[in-house]
Amino acid sequence: MEPVIQTRNLVHEYKGGVRALKGVDIDIHHNDVVSIIGQNGSGKTTLVRHFNGLLKPTEGTVTVDGEDTEGKSVSFLSKKVGYAFQNPNHQFFCETVKDELLVGPKNFKFSETEAQEKLEYVVDLLEIEDILTKHPMTLDYTRKKIVSIASILTFSPKVVIMDEPTGGLDEDGRKILKNTMDLLHEQGNTVIMISHDMDFVAENTNRVIVMAEGQVLMDADCQTVFRREDVLKKAWIEPPQITQLGNAVCKDGIFLSVNDFVTHFKNRITT
Repeated sequence: MEPVIQTRNLVHEYKGGVRALKGVDIDIHHNDVVSIIGQNGSGKTTLVRHFNGLLKPTEGTVTVDGEDTEGKSVSFLSKKVGYAFQNPNHQFFCETVKDELLVGPKNFKFSETEAQEKLEYVVDLLEIEDILTKHPMTLDYTRKKIVSIASILTFSPKVVIMDEPTGGLDEDGRKILKNTMDLLHEQGNTVIMISHDMDFVAENTNRVIVMAEGQVLMDADCQTVFRREDVLKKAWIEPPQITQLGNAVCKDGIFLSVNDFVTHFKNRITT
């Protein structure tokens, strides 16, 4: 099956000669749930901003849903690839949450009935009915993050990009985010997450792309990536806390969640 997003020899050079991407080749497929990790400045955000046309290649190609992004507008690509920014304050410009959620459906010419159905679905999914009349900028940070994601989901893009979605979230917010990602996956969407939160990455994505200095160091499943201490060290990444604990007390497995850890030792005790 053709990848939903593909890059070939992708190079991006900012003004001043800084090469943020140095020949990146990746394939992201329909229904992938992918995390892109690496230290600040590794090229993560520069990479994903090519997927909805916010940036264009200096060299190489980017294809989205089979179409080369060269010459395609941000509005055209954004219908296919929704992007929730790291800082939700950069995403809001309406006076109420409800109006903010309807921006996408209106821009993409949804019928009034379809827009209302999408609104009701997302409001219920993310549990935000009580804030629809509030100004987005008056919300606490967790609710701002949730609304920024909700504003993407109302126009149902094939690909949803979330830039540091857990940053500033409380525990309830993290649970809502997890449930949303699970549902998007069940419905066949592709989810791409940029994150420094290795605990959330390990428990909620099935593939990890490790970046450093504008290049991909590794692209594999979570277990394979978090076994590679040499690669993580190059990317200035520490494994999830439960993985580090597991490595310290047990050499016969790798643990990506507390449940994995507890189940392993329960089984050892019972056997």
